[in-house]
Amino acid sequence: MPFDFKLPDLGEGITEGEIRKWLVKEGDSVVEHQNVLEVETDKAIVEVPAPRTGRIAKINKGEGATVTVGEVLVTIAEEGEAVEKKQGPQETPKSVSVVGVLPEEEEVIATPAARAAARELGIKIEAVRGTGPGGSVTHFDVRRAAGPTGKTEDTYGPAERIPLRGLRKTIAKNLITAQKTTAFVTGMEEADITELWDLREREKRALLEKGVHLTFLPFIIKAVHHALAGHPLLNASIDDEREEIIIKKYYNIAIAVDTPDGLMVPVIQEADKKTILELSLAIQALSAKAKERKIKIEEMKGSTFTITNYGHFGGTFATPIINYPDVAILGTGKISEKPWVKNGHIVIRRILPLSLTFDHRVTDGVDASQFLSKIVTYIEDPALLFIESA
Repeated sequence: MPFDFKLPDLGEGITEGEIRKWLVKEGDSVVEHQNVLEVETDKAIVEVPAPRTGRIAKINKGEGATVTVGEVLVTIAEEGEAVEKKQGPQETPKSVSVVGVLPEEEEVIATPAARAAARELGIKIEAVRGTGPGGSVTHFDVRRAAGPTGKTEDTYGPAERIPLRGLRKTIAKNLITAQKTTAFVTGMEEADITELWDLREREKRALLEKGVHLTFLPFIIKAVHHALAGHPLLNASIDDEREEIIIKKYYNIAIAVDTPDGLMVPVIQEADKKTILELSLAIQALSAKAKERKIKIEEMKGSTFTITNYGHFGGTFATPIINYPDVAILGTGKISEKPWVKNGHIVIRRILPLSLTFDHRVTDGVDASQFLSKIVTYIEDPALLFIESA
């Protein structure tokens, strides 16, 4: 008999997701373990497989709909079992005249929210393709039909409404959690990275021939790791229920990656055990996966500290938001040439702005300032990174 396939537990405490794309349609035959839809959740896209072989009898949720764990996604009929015709509204008798049956406009099935959205956006609901149960039109369908130019009016004039959904919705949720949960403070510093710049220039061509794009980020990760070893309170999280600070004895560094859909934060596991070359390869691989939306949920979990590089887009100083449940995040700004005092002389040097946001509940400004100064020491004298590395 027909089997109701419910959204399974996707792990990592995830309770809901958004249907990004159906890979099958009603009436299609599927085999066990065949992927039938894509669900976007916690910044990653997860392909959900069919739990058994059969035929898709009914799709219960359309693309764009939010579903919770345990909610029915699709009904799968057994092989050979007849697929019931979708039930629509009760049919009314067709109009009849002396010349026969008169054609009538087909009634559109739509939710009240969808009809309200259609009126708001000035869209004919009859022209919208429904993806809801029984082919009904949902408000997501209406918003999608309106496109990015769906305009409305507010009290003062023309405006545009864009649904907060998908990755952007997840980002908003995580940022609000961080802002509400942490007592954040930001400290700033500048670092003379001229020697590091020259080191990278000497080595990047040879590595590029091996397919490795050498950036400053692997060196900064190494500097962060060494600095964290002496300031462990910044490599931690807080257990609010038990009122305990959890100091991590491992170093998993998260890196913010800009994608067409928004910011994603993959994690480099055991960064302290990787060489500059290995870190470069890990950054390349994770960044590519994030931009292609092929990254796995487990590759975005378990961070102990985060680094974000807004300098790539022209920013200098900032107040980066902590990647909860971490307690600190380092922001790197745009490298620029500046007049700098060195050995009593004014010279032109390459300067990197740094911004450190930390949770004041865990540590104080003295500890955070010393930590940031330690990072500056390492990246101003990159030889120390190799001398102190295991």
